[in-house]
Amino acid sequence: MRSVPFEPKKYTPASVFTLVLLLILHEGAVAKTKVYVVHLGRRQHEDLDLLTRTHHELLTSVLGSDEASEDSMIYSYKHGFSGFAAKLTETQAKVMSELPAVASVIPNYLYKLQTTRSWDYLGFALDFPTDVLHESTLAHNLTIGLFDGGIWPESEVFNDKGLGPIPSRWKGTCDPGEFFDPVRACNRKLIGARHYVKGLEAEYVKPLNTSGHGEYLSPRDGSGHGTHASTIAGGSITPGASFHGLGFGTVRGGAPSARLAMYKVCWNVLGGVCATADVLKAFDDAIQDGVDVISLSLAPEIPSFSDVDKRSPILFGSFHAVLEGIVVVCAGGNDGPSSQTVQNAAPWVITVAASSMDRSFPTTISLGNNQTIMGQGHYTGKDVGFLSLVYPEVSDLNEPRYCSSLSESDVSWLVGKVVLCFTSESGVDAITYPGSSVKEAGGLGLIVAKRPTASSYSCGNSFPCVQVSYEFGFQILSYIRSTSDPCIRISPSQTRVGKPLPANVAYFSSRGPNSIAPAILKPDIAAPGVKILAAVPPDEKSSTTNTSFRFLSGTSMATPHISGIVALLKSLHPEWSPAAIKSAVITTARTTGLYGEPLYAEGDPMKLADPFDFGGGIVDPNRAADPGLVYDMGESDYIDYLCAMSYNDSSISRLRGHRTSCLGYPGSILDINLPSISIPHLEGSATLRRTVTNVGPINSTYNAVVQSPPGVTTSVEPDTLTFNAEIKEISFRLMVSAVSQVYTGYGFGSLTWTDGVHSVRSPIAVQVGGEEFYD
Repeated sequence: MRSVPFEPKKYTPASVFTLVLLLILHEGAVAKTKVYVVHLGRRQHEDLDLLTRTHHELLTSVLGSDEASEDSMIYSYKHGFSGFAAKLTETQAKVMSELPAVASVIPNYLYKLQTTRSWDYLGFALDFPTDVLHESTLAHNLTIGLFDGGIWPESEVFNDKGLGPIPSRWKGTCDPGEFFDPVRACNRKLIGARHYVKGLEAEYVKPLNTSGHGEYLSPRDGSGHGTHASTIAGGSITPGASFHGLGFGTVRGGAPSARLAMYKVCWNVLGGVCATADVLKAFDDAIQDGVDVISLSLAPEIPSFSDVDKRSPILFGSFHAVLEGIVVVCAGGNDGPSSQTVQNAAPWVITVAASSMDRSFPTTISLGNNQTIMGQGHYTGKDVGFLSLVYPEVSDLNEPRYCSSLSESDVSWLVGKVVLCFTSESGVDAITYPGSSVKEAGGLGLIVAKRPTASSYSCGNSFPCVQVSYEFGFQILSYIRSTSDPCIRISPSQTRVGKPLPANVAYFSSRGPNSIAPAILKPDIAAPGVKILAAVPPDEKSSTTNTSFRFLSGTSMATPHISGIVALLKSLHPEWSPAAIKSAVITTARTTGLYGEPLYAEGDPMKLADPFDFGGGIVDPNRAADPGLVYDMGESDYIDYLCAMSYNDSSISRLRGHRTSCLGYPGSILDINLPSISIPHLEGSATLRRTVTNVGPINSTYNAVVQSPPGVTTSVEPDTLTFNAEIKEISFRLMVSAVSQVYTGYGFGSLTWTDGVHSVRSPIAVQVGGEEFYD
């Protein structure tokens, strides 16, 4: 790979504009505009005013006048990278993309948000003074930047009691806006708050109507998602938290003394959407502001772009953030349990899957025949005794009436009754929509029979809405059919913690293999993301306090768990690179439950979890603080990845800021120095190279322990690594050979380096054969 200083080529504005006029005549007199992001690569100098003028000059060369350029441009990106967002026609975007100074032109796409006990479950007990939570001094000099849907600053979880002055290197701001006074909203905990809506408004071609969506044109949270995520990452210690008595305990963030900065890029319309141009501007500002960790609980929709690396704002923004030493943590998506659904899969970010934990909310159901069945729910209302129970029977000639049909017009049969229904769907909508329909029609409760998962959802704390397995659902149905007057009693939900409750990979959590680059194993790590209790905006109808709490589930909830842990690791090891921190998190993760039980992945059917479900496993923050060895990476490694992916030289050059040629690039994508190993389409044998860096005791000897995936043999050379004061890095080779050429699908194993104290485990995934599908 060859690298020389980059010099922008010249362009002639008059000739460019003439070309645009000719193309517009071909396109038609009136052409619709939309927002495009014009990416110019890393900034070439520190003069920000000159950068802005350069952006306008480039835009003027296409649009023909300074006035048109001013009207068109919505953002100028000037910090970690250079570029701008502007309203262009398709023709203008095409001409722009062909200019020598332009790396790429990206359409403005919309992204989706991916939405107490958890920290104790991960080993972060407040009363256990020897863990990383206390050794890290609680990360009080670090800032976690959250790209999300805003924040409710008055919540008690954002109090700044005991915090010292804002770090002197902080350059961020607290922006004013609708119902958001910076003087009152920001403090020594919430030190920054910005909002970005121009990209979304340009897509709608009109200002955002906040009144119709419960939104605010400010950093204030309209949905609760951003407040919830911020609490998990860095909320202050807040005792006495619960959801109407459920999950009672102390709410806190993973780094409770870290500073927080909210970058509101997502808006409470269409279920929560975030525009490319807005996300990139948030990256631009966050890099300049001085954040240490960026937490993104958002992901593109499935199917992904054909070339995700060129179209995702998270790719561009995170690349430049990581080069500045900022760790970027991303949600893996909520499109599980199907394979090849994991998103945000660039090798320089940490991609997070969601797991459950050892807490449930059992809800007792008593039938009129004295049978007792245990379901799951969030019912905190009164025990009102036995009520009439009904199931929507229909003729065999008609379609069965599933839960989704309870919104039909003729629902008089359910008035004053508790309804049993069956659903094949999963997720919150499978519960809340029929629950709302039954409640509005005059029903008194809902029992939903569904596939068993750890997730449970509320239909409102005062409305009994209980989820049971298909098995229990059929038992209830048999009782209904056996009597002329079936009745049921639903008791308030309880909180249960500890054994024998297992942790599983959540049903909704997106799975590997990585559809863009199968040799890059994703997701990287799993963290609790099911029924997480955290702060949300208060319910105006029932609350007189500024602090309310709610259970939410999603990789959106798992992501800030990792972000908080990363902040603690950065405070303990400020010299570690983002790649070193990522390695520490992956190689020390747990592949069994808290009590030694096997980890399962929810799905159809449930199965033992593997690296495509949870990456390295469930995060273990105390072990991550002392990993022994790390697989480190830097810019050259990421460029090697881009070359291995066959991206063209000019795009890589603009992204990097230096002319880069992949001509004669001898490397393999299998040699990218990641702490995980994935070999798709193995035919015969393959040799991989890795380098580990000693971050433990100076004089150390590690031995290799290999668990070969089924259908392959593996060996390591050398199989013993000895470090001392002079030798801090050692490279090794992993040889993998197929036993036969019969297609076997993916098999899983591991490579572990151990010195008797540390166990540095890399997950391995190998697919034997050349088939193009994953079974």
